[in-house]
Formats: sequence, C-alpha cells, structure tokens
Amino acid sequence: MTDTEIRLQKVLAAAGIGSRRSCEILIDQGRVSINGEPVREQGRRVDPEVDIIHVDGERLQTKAEVVVYALNKPKGVLTTMVDDQGRACVGDYVSELEQRVFHVGRLDADTEGLLLLTNDGELANRLIHPSFGVDKTYIATVKELTNKALAELTGGVQLDDGTAQATKARIIDRTKNSVMVELVIHEGRNRIVRRMFDAVGSPVTALVRTKIGPVALGQQRPGVLRVISGPQLRALYTAAGL
Repeated sequence: MTDTEIRLQKVLAAAGIGSRRSCEILIDQGRVSINGEPVREQGRRVDPEVDIIHVDGERLQTKAEVVVYALNKPKGVLTTMVDDQGRACVGDYVSELEQRVFHVGRLDADTEGLLLLTNDGELANRLIHPSFGVDKTYIATVKELTNKALAELTGGVQLDDGTAQATKARIIDRTKNSVMVELVIHEGRNRIVRRMFDAVGSPVTALVRTKIGPVALGQQRPGVLRVISGPQLRALYTAAGL
C-alpha cells in the first residue's frame, strides 16, 4: 500500500457516483472493476492516479489533474492557442485556466460550434482518430441539395486526399433559399465537411459542429466555456474506448 491509495468507495463517491453507501452496494453487485477485473471487496484501496476504474462499463476519470472543457467556438475565431498576428483564437478563452489544455482537433475559422479542450493526450487522440469511430455531428447550410447528392454523402465522395463518407446525412429543414443538413462523420481531416459538400456540388454557406460523441452543444452560447464532468465525462471516455 502506498500513501496515495484510498478506499475505493471514497473514490467513487468523490467522482459523483453516489453516496458511499450506494457505492458500496455497486461494489457488492460486481458493477465496479479495477484495471479490468471486477471487484466485490469492500475497503479495497486504489491509487486514483494509476488505477483504471469502470462502473457499469463506463470509465471513471479519477486523475485530479485531468480536465475536459467544451467551448462553443464563435465564427471567425482561429483554432490555435496563440496567433502571432493578434487575431482572435481559442487560446484567448482558456488563458486563465490553471491547467494547460489543448484543442481536440480543429474547426476552421468560418466554422462555429463544439470544440473540446483537454490535457489528456490519449483521450484527444482517440476522439480524433477515425479508427475509434467517435461520431462528430454537424449542421451544414447549403443553397440547394438534390436527393442524389444527399445519397452520395453517405455513399462516399472522392476528395483529393482519398474517399470521405458520412455515417449519416439527413435534411432537417428546407426553405426557398436554403437547405439545412445534419451530417455525422467519424474523421476530422482538414475542412472535410466543406470539401464533401463541394464535391457533390452544394457549397456550404454556414457550418456548425453540434456534437462530439455523447457531448452536445445544446444551448451553450458562442464563446462560453464549460467543464465536462460527471456522467457526461464518463460517457465521453467510454465512447473513446478508454
């Protein structure tokens, strides 16, 4: 036993799972695992900085220094931590945080919406890499879109750096002058959504990312930064396969 080890039920309660008594019940029921092994032993001691704990299959983030934030990036803001020309950038919104964080992937300056920031490199890598299959949802506004073009988005379109394919594409609104399309993709190549719509002959006039995995933008206002914690944080780690 080391000085950093504490009782499992205390770690669970501190992470917001429930009261210590309810956490003890979860342990009794075999719903808690440590480093991949189910545990039913009350009073088991763990190191929150080292041990990997799951509850009902969801990863519990117990490292004190790990943080995840969601920013609703406004249009015109660069996805970089510093801009040598003094232009507005993502770094402006996190400059006063105690922990140093970095953005997970990018949104081009003209695209607004959900951008995650964290200091967990493994989480960031899994959220970005298409092999882990984490959904990224966008709402794109175009002037017009044929049914054939809509089908091409999910069937696969050829770009200069390879084929790109949406896992889902549906029209959510249509007016006389514009069409709003919800698009779900797994990858994050540079300007991938805009290039996909260009390829089917429907250039994007406005683009918003609304969701990454289980984290949704919801009613969060542009420029607002919020902490991802509790069940949503656990769901995010689970979606990333951690």
